[in-house]
Amino acid sequence: MKTIEIQELIEFITKSGLEEVNIETDAIKIHVKRSIPASPYVTSVTPTNFPFFTPNVPAPSSVLSQSTESTAEMNYITVKSPMIGTFYRSSNPDSPAFVKEGDTIAKGTKLCIIEAMKLYNEIEAEVSGKIVKVLLDDVSPVEYDQPLFLVDPSA
Repeated sequence: MKTIEIQELIEFITKSGLEEVNIETDAIKIHVKRSIPASPYVTSVTPTNFPFFTPNVPAPSSVLSQSTESTAEMNYITVKSPMIGTFYRSSNPDSPAFVKEGDTIAKGTKLCIIEAMKLYNEIEAEVSGKIVKVLLDDVSPVEYDQPLFLVDPSA
């Protein structure tokens, strides 16, 4: 094997993402192993805005207001995506959104469409209440079990 052929092989391995290649013929044996160097930087994240990580220290008022909001949100029902796909708030770009924040919905109300593999799946409400928050923008990718809407069932 010529030097140029070896260089081309190494370039091919680098571009393909392979980590290790063994080539063995009657004339030669080649073992190429690519190692990805570790990052010289170590990142450490220490939570500082959660009161339970800093015992005996009073929580800042911003943390207290966040926990009050999260307590209110605990009473809400989260409508989650039943599939992976693309989230659409309306049936086409010229149509109004099926629901918006502040709308009162009943069980069976069409909330959105999730397109998956060219199939358009209508997502309907399973509870009655008031839409508190739409959590995604129109034409956004969505994962399975990703929150889509917050619904206040007491409204």
